[in-house]
Amino acid sequence: MTDSPFDDYLEMVDRVGVLLGYSEGDLKPLHSPKRSIIVSIPIEMDDGMVEIFTGFRVQYDTIRGPAKGGIRYHPAVTLDEVKALAAWMSVKCAVVDIPFGGAKGGVAVDPSQLSMRELERLTRRYTAEIFDIIGPDKDIPAPDVGTHPQIMAWVMDTISMKRGYVEPGTVTGKPVPLGGSRGRDEATARGLLYTVRAAFRVLGMTLEGARVVIQGYGNVGSNAARLLHEAGARIIAVSDVRGGIHASGGLDPQEVARHARETGSVGGLPGTKTITNAELLTLECDLLVPAALGGQITVENARRVRARVIAEGANGPTTPEADAILREKGVFIIPDILANAGGVVVSYFEWVQDRYGYFWKEEVVRERLEEKMRQAFHDVLGMAERHRVDMRTAAYALGVERIVEARRLRGLYG
Repeated sequence: MTDSPFDDYLEMVDRVGVLLGYSEGDLKPLHSPKRSIIVSIPIEMDDGMVEIFTGFRVQYDTIRGPAKGGIRYHPAVTLDEVKALAAWMSVKCAVVDIPFGGAKGGVAVDPSQLSMRELERLTRRYTAEIFDIIGPDKDIPAPDVGTHPQIMAWVMDTISMKRGYVEPGTVTGKPVPLGGSRGRDEATARGLLYTVRAAFRVLGMTLEGARVVIQGYGNVGSNAARLLHEAGARIIAVSDVRGGIHASGGLDPQEVARHARETGSVGGLPGTKTITNAELLTLECDLLVPAALGGQITVENARRVRARVIAEGANGPTTPEADAILREKGVFIIPDILANAGGVVVSYFEWVQDRYGYFWKEEVVRERLEEKMRQAFHDVLGMAERHRVDMRTAAYALGVERIVEARRLRGLYG
């Protein structure tokens, strides 16, 4: 058992390195980040008091292009977590074959406890602290847990004001009027839908009437519920941080979302049975979508998971020990670095549109996203069949192979 998410990442890199026949020298650059910084963020609160928050930015591997990764606002953010997320982003970008490296940022804060003015001051000060290392050719931030398009607008404005000209391509996930891409809000969920469709075809299953369970009803979970419902699936259970609801006959995702907006939680929706998050993960279903935080499927509950397919909407929702148990049980897992890569793919599209100053219709974004996700799924599946390994190992192998190949072609400077 490893001590941290970053150790889990290192274990996977070393495992696929052996599979691909790489030397220690081939893999060494993937063992440590290019740059890690910790910044102090003092801001004046609305009551006149000064509070100091701690922020992080990690740029991991940039051999394939500028760093790319979200900014997370959460009280439990640590450097180790940000480093692991940045490392995963490096591999994820390679898996879907976009010209980015990996990065991640975060601030240890509970954004729900800040006013909008305090949130703006925090964002602008954090952006100013990492200003020198971000930009459209260096490192392009995006939203993540606890952040949203308005926060990205403040990031863009801060950078633009300091540089003296508008720089929309320095951040993605922005509001559409400021150079954001159409379709970005639902991109992660839509990418997940495309990989699920591909997996169901391979497995001889159909989405029509398929029983779906979704943990987490934020941006990814709620959009996944809506899109899967529109594709004909039956959403039988969903949950958020306060608990879950179950209805064997199926839920209307729009009704659930409306109830959550009005009450602050999905719980208590009339006509549903209340369940815990722990119970939700072990419901019998065709598709389980863990779309909350990491470490949800563990050695303690993996043997009770009764899903035929798992599509990981969250980053790192399954521990390595649980992953081994699920493989033994024959569960088909679409790993996070493939299943939830739709967000970074459309972030790439947004960056391209900003650079050209020419913006696509939403139908074009969807078509190009589907093409990218289907190709990535079959690239991973091909790697899995070639090496006779599971999809997670295959996805890491594909990503690492592309990174190592790029490093070999570029060589070492100096």
